[in-house]
Amino acid sequence: MTKLPIGSPSTAHREVWVKDVCFSNPAPLAIIAGPCVIEGTGYTQGVDFALKTAETLKKICDGVGLPLVYKSSFDKANRTSVQSYRGPGLDVGLKILERVKTELDVPVVTDVHEIAQVRAVAEVADLMQTPAFLCRQTDYIQAVAMAGKPVNIKKGQFLAPQDMVKVAQKAQQAGNDSVMLCDRGYTFGYGNLVVDMRGLVVMSDTGFPVIFDATHSVQQPGGLGESSGGERQFVAPLARAAVSVGVSGLFLETHEDPDNAPCDGPNMLPFDQLPELLTMFKRLDEVRKG
Repeated sequence: MTKLPIGSPSTAHREVWVKDVCFSNPAPLAIIAGPCVIEGTGYTQGVDFALKTAETLKKICDGVGLPLVYKSSFDKANRTSVQSYRGPGLDVGLKILERVKTELDVPVVTDVHEIAQVRAVAEVADLMQTPAFLCRQTDYIQAVAMAGKPVNIKKGQFLAPQDMVKVAQKAQQAGNDSVMLCDRGYTFGYGNLVVDMRGLVVMSDTGFPVIFDATHSVQQPGGLGESSGGERQFVAPLARAAVSVGVSGLFLETHEDPDNAPCDGPNMLPFDQLPELLTMFKRLDEVRKG
C-alpha cells in the first residue's frame, strides 16, 4: 500500500496480513486470542496445553466466522512478584508454538521481551508483539521491526494515544510497514486502568490497524499483592464499545479455567463464554462497517 504521512489523520487505511488474516480498520473484525502463558512443566505438558487450547479456540472462531491468530507467551518477564509463574522459556516455548502453527494451521503471536530474543522469535511467530512497558525503547522497537515480521505494538499505560504514531514511525524507519497499534488502557491512580475510547479513534486516524486489548484493559496491576487482579465482568462492555468505535481486531486472553490459571486469571475470559460474545462482537462489527 502507499506509504501514509506520519502524524496526520487519513481515510486511507493500511492492511497488515498475518498469513491469511487481514488486519485493517475498515476490514471485518479479526481476533487475537489465547491463554496468557504456555502452562505446564516441560515440553510435553506445554505442548499438550497449547494444542488443546488452540484447537478449542480455532473451533470456536471457525464456528462464529471470525479469523484467529493464536496468542500465548513463552515467558512473562514483567510479573508482579519474583515468585510468579513465567512460562517454559524461550527455547521450549518456541518449539511448542511451532507445533501449534504446523499441526493446526493457525498463525501464532507471542511477546518479545528483549533484543536478544528477536531472531529466534521471528523464525516461529507470524506476528511479533511488543509489551506495553517497552513501547518507548527505540533500539528495541526497531530491532523487532527489522526482523521483517508484522508487529503488534502495545501502547504503554503511560502514553497518550497521539504519541503512538511516533512509535510506529520508529518501526517504519527500520523498514517495516506492517505495524499495528494496540491499546490496553491507561493508568488511573494506583492499581487501576481506564480506557478512553477517543484514543482508539485517534490511533485509527493514523491509518494503522488498531487492536483493542479487552482483557488487559480490565487488569488491576498488583491488585492481589503477589499478582495482578482484574475485573473480567467489564471485558464484554469495553469490547462492545471498542468494536462500535471501529477497530481492526480484538485481543482476548482466554482460558478453560481462568480462576485457577497461574497468570492473569482474574482478567481472562472462560472458553464457554466466547461463542456468545464473539457472535455479538461480529454483529456489531458488521453494523459498524456496513
